Amino acid sequence: MALQNDEQSKELLQAQAHVWNHIFSFINSMSLKCVIQLEIPDIINAHGGPMPLSKLIEALGVNPKRAECVRRLMNLLVNSGFFVIEREGYWLTPASRLLLKNDPLSMRPFLELQLDPMLMDPCHNLSKWFHNDDLTPFNTTYGKIFWEVAGLDPKFNTLFNEAMGCDAALVTSVIFKHCGSVFEGLKSIVDVGSGIGTLTRSIAKAYPNINCIAYDLPHVVNGLVGSKNLRFIGGDMFESIPKAEAVLLKWVFHNYDDERCIKILKKCKEVISSKENGGKLIIIDMVVENDKVGSKSLETQLFFDMLMMIHGIGIQRTEIEWSKLFADAGFSEYKIIPILGLRSLIEVYP
Repeated sequence: MALQNDEQSKELLQAQAHVWNHIFSFINSMSLKCVIQLEIPDIINAHGGPMPLSKLIEALGVNPKRAECVRRLMNLLVNSGFFVIEREGYWLTPASRLLLKNDPLSMRPFLELQLDPMLMDPCHNLSKWFHNDDLTPFNTTYGKIFWEVAGLDPKFNTLFNEAMGCDAALVTSVIFKHCGSVFEGLKSIVDVGSGIGTLTRSIAKAYPNINCIAYDLPHVVNGLVGSKNLRFIGGDMFESIPKAEAVLLKWVFHNYDDERCIKILKKCKEVISSKENGGKLIIIDMVVENDKVGSKSLETQLFFDMLMMIHGIGIQRTEIEWSKLFADAGFSEYKIIPILGLRSLIEVYP
């Protein structure tokens, strides 16, 4: 009987720890945001090697009363894998290197966007939204949909486009290294939902024989300057898409429901070449691995799925759901290339 009670107590305490971990998981995000705002990764990187706590505090120039608090902040970030302790000093990990301000693959703008109050406040209205008729929790909070706010708020619009741009830089580096053949032989490509054109510029530079078009809403691309084989065009993908051999769509479909995605897909099908002439869609998006319950990769994909539900009308899709979308839009076949970690590159053929 005592053994049974011990097992019940152990199970109860484990359940309590599990609940606590989820309650306080926001502390990880907020602490990471604080570290970025204090520019701790850049300070340590400039130091050139493991940085003792005393040197770090001195370089930060914080209130002397907060010295011990810096140590406690760093304890959490060491435990989270963003820093390591070497020779009694703090040093960077691959994760914190992705948060350096001037690193070409820096994810700092993406972090700043996702942890901005503009995007976090709607989370507090999620339960309220389940009882009302608003399109999204974002709409419940601000009275407008996400894209309307982005179009009316220049500061937020810049933050969003910088975040998408930094992600595009990282994605591009991986694709060119491991799957550059996806662009070989193409004469023209249009990047739909291109943002400020980070990905399109990289393609234009790497493949000077491809005529590239960066296509997004007018307020996104107005004033952006192209190059010999790159043009910026403003428009609405639900109304029309510039003609090209291939269409590239990075993180577009996860923003929309099936009805709107099928409409976009059909618009794409109207403008691309035949498969025999190189016609295809190149999609960069998540393919949810719903057979890996409990894995960290699935957990992060489900985080993104909730993000789409809170801020928009989109969804992260499984392969079965992707396959149905392509078939409903009249495409004949597709190929999934899982080379982007939590996301995949999908080639879709007419």
